[in-house]
Amino acid sequence: MIRSRFGTFRGLIRLALSYPQAVLRLAEERRPDPARVRRLVFLCQGNICRSAFAEAAARSAGLRAASFGLSAASGRGAHGPAIAAAAALGHDLSAHRAADIRDYVPEEGDLLLAMEVRQLHRLAADPRLRDRPRLLLGRWTRPALPHLHDPYGLDDRYMTQCLARIEKAVGALVNTFPGARLS
Repeated sequence: MIRSRFGTFRGLIRLALSYPQAVLRLAEERRPDPARVRRLVFLCQGNICRSAFAEAAARSAGLRAASFGLSAASGRGAHGPAIAAAAALGHDLSAHRAADIRDYVPEEGDLLLAMEVRQLHRLAADPRLRDRPRLLLGRWTRPALPHLHDPYGLDDRYMTQCLARIEKAVGALVNTFPGARLS
């Protein structure tokens, strides 16, 4: 059950540790003015599973979106199991190419959405991005999951579970940030 719901025991522990960080506002989040958000920018570690899928789901939902990885190999394709799980959910990741944080060009109205608390800490330490609005995407899952564990190389059931959670969170973002909708 742990493998299919949380990826690994480590994923479950990181989720448990992320709750107090999020509740006590230790997660380095910077809340945006929702009326000013014009583009949703998803990030994770490699930009080949979670953030790649979130970008595709957001675009399918009619939102302006981008994605990058904190340690991505720019130009790398999406992870094969992520492509398969995304296709099962009705999204195509076959043309996705990873972008690294160095490739990301901030725009006015960007909201950075991370998968993990530690990713928010990395953004807060980056002089180029520390003043940008940033939140945990898991705040929009039901129930809220402030840690969306990396499915790379893990059980296919967890890959599907993780991407389904991201898809639901993205669906909730449509109403929260109407300014990010495509015209």
